[in-house]
Amino acid sequence: MALPTLTPEQRNAALAKAAAARTARSELLRALKAGETTLADVLAKADADDEIVKKTKVLAVLKALPGIGDVRARQLIDGAEIAESRRVGGLGQRQREALLAAIS
Repeated sequence: MALPTLTPEQRNAALAKAAAARTARSELLRALKAGETTLADVLAKADADDEIVKKTKVLAVLKALPGIGDVRARQLIDGAEIAESRRVGGLGQRQREALLAAIS
């Protein structure tokens, strides 16, 4: 399947939208790492239809939490039966509760 042909204006708009999404996602992860926000806050934002939060991978969110590295984050998602490619918006209620219980 071929990519659609975009006008220069459409291409620039898409690039600007992607850059804004990357900036917002990096700000979210920075706030988690700094302890300014919690996992419960992130899950609440996903419930409030924040598209940036919904499209962020669960593994990236867990790795951004203070004191949790790559190995611990993978153990947490394995324990909650979450696929590594799962995004925050795709988590079920049981998975959310399992993550929150494991973190606290």
